[in-house]
Amino acid sequence: MELPTLDALKKAARLVYRAMPPTPQYSWPLINERVGTEVWIKHENHTPLGSFKVRGGLVYFDELKRRRPKVKGVIAATRGNHGQSIAFAAQRSGLKAVIVVPHGNNPEKNAAMRARHAELIEHGTDFQDALEHAGRLAQTRELDLVPSFDSLLVLGVASYSLELFEAVPELHTLYIPIGLGSGICGAACAREALGLKTDIVGIAATAAPANALSFAAGQIVAAPVGPTIADGMAVRQPNAEAMEFIRRHIARVLTVSEPEIRGAMRSLFTDTHNVAEGAGAAGLAAVLQEKAAQRGRRTAFVLTGGNVDKRAFAEVLLESS
Repeated sequence: MELPTLDALKKAARLVYRAMPPTPQYSWPLINERVGTEVWIKHENHTPLGSFKVRGGLVYFDELKRRRPKVKGVIAATRGNHGQSIAFAAQRSGLKAVIVVPHGNNPEKNAAMRARHAELIEHGTDFQDALEHAGRLAQTRELDLVPSFDSLLVLGVASYSLELFEAVPELHTLYIPIGLGSGICGAACAREALGLKTDIVGIAATAAPANALSFAAGQIVAAPVGPTIADGMAVRQPNAEAMEFIRRHIARVLTVSEPEIRGAMRSLFTDTHNVAEGAGAAGLAAVLQEKAAQRGRRTAFVLTGGNVDKRAFAEVLLESS
């Protein structure tokens, strides 16, 4: 993937703003006290779908309709937020959407996709199983397969980083969780286009370490996914194009444990009364892990989404800190 120009990023942002306004970024006093430095949170839990993914889908479908005006329907694999984005953009474009999720997927994310008139298919035990099945169905049902990583998706989601960088000057470090990579690649694109020096740090879950292992090894390393509340980071097989880009532009990738993620979910609710899904809280977990190194630095993380089902969130809140 090549670095886009600032003009291309701003054009994509204008497409996003046809459907939603920019999201806020706040520095919360209690979070600052907890970390011991100035911390900014980019609130992608405040989009119309409660996740940053909506931005990428809007840009992808605008180009799809231009390239293939006769396309009738699309298919995608997801753990939830990408699927909601595809369902939302397909509905706005007048297209049928088929979404494949693994068995045991977040029931509230499933319901949200169905509410956007997507046909939901459950297959396999993890995202990789769902992705492979979606590829087969794309051929048999003559549907366009929407990837989970694509340069157009990156262009769209880069708009949240443009907003953050323009609102918070002289940002030293930005922490972003990695699923298949569109969010963190978009942040690198925005930083480079603006000529900034911000360190961007990727985050993987200890229970889903493939992105961290691949970054360290310099090649794709598949790894099994264990039980994790961070379903947006539950990747068994990283995307090769995304990982090559990440290795060129990202400072490092660290891992956060389940207790750290769950503790960050509680802290975000206690300190800001925002609901964060597991991947959405991973940024705070990482900041807390590295708080000694970040002292005196202006730090930010992206609360990438708030789509956690109520039973799981209730369990997290009732755990002792």
